[in-house]
Amino acid sequence: MSPRSSAAPVILASDLDRTLIYSANSMALTGSDNLAPRMVVSEVYDAAPLSFMTRAAEELLAAIVEQGIFVPVTTRTQAQFARVQLPGAGRGYAVTSNGAVLLYDGEPDPGWSHHIRRSLAGHCAPLSEVLAHLTGSAAVPGILRVRTAEDVFLYSIVNRHELSAGYLQDLAAWCHERGWSTSLQGRKLYCVPVPVSKETAVAEVRRRSGAGLLVAAGDSRLDAGLLELADIAIRPAHGELHSDGFARANLMVTAASGVLAGEEILRFMSGVLAESMSPVAGVPDAATPAVC
Repeated sequence: MSPRSSAAPVILASDLDRTLIYSANSMALTGSDNLAPRMVVSEVYDAAPLSFMTRAAEELLAAIVEQGIFVPVTTRTQAQFARVQLPGAGRGYAVTSNGAVLLYDGEPDPGWSHHIRRSLAGHCAPLSEVLAHLTGSAAVPGILRVRTAEDVFLYSIVNRHELSAGYLQDLAAWCHERGWSTSLQGRKLYCVPVPVSKETAVAEVRRRSGAGLLVAAGDSRLDAGLLELADIAIRPAHGELHSDGFARANLMVTAASGVLAGEEILRFMSGVLAESMSPVAGVPDAATPAVC
């Protein structure tokens, strides 16, 4: 990492689900229950706790939001993101809807929304055409339900065992011809207009904020572009990118997986932030995950 001006703030952009916050089923805890880390609830849905992080992770994040520009970056819609309660919630920038919506102090930025609409109109087939392709005569039994997000992109709940590789390749080619991309992640198949991406929105936040160093974290294929954009990137040792063996020169991989990887990511970001404020900037030696 090259030295940066101390006057330029550091931007720390992170995916949420299975990067910083975890459902009960995704924690991947091992060992005796009495040795489990202390947890805090990060999301409540239908009056029940849904997502968690370790207490140590929340404390690390609380310090990070006071020292750098922390940007939550998620494929969640605005309504889904609003359920997540993290330190600094409602302050500064946040990216939702995979980059289609840029929030500032909790409100959508109208200039960014106009930019997205103009980009889609000029380069992409309308959402209705892609929706009709997924649900009309070309529909296959493996696609169980199709949902729209912010009237910008689509995601389908799928039975992966009933989706052939040939169908996914044909769908990807069909979407590509119309300015869309596809991504299969777990039981969700995303169809997203190419101009809508996490990295494009984060690049805009970086431009507006005048930030220097960009540190990013994510676990899914929709995070790949963000990790490539970053000066320093880190991903957990789980998720689609881990299964893909995703590796870059700027990329670190956590030693832990599951909810403890989220804590490790924030500890690493905290170390980078502290190092950036020292006279000689560099990746911190302490708690540095393995280079991938």
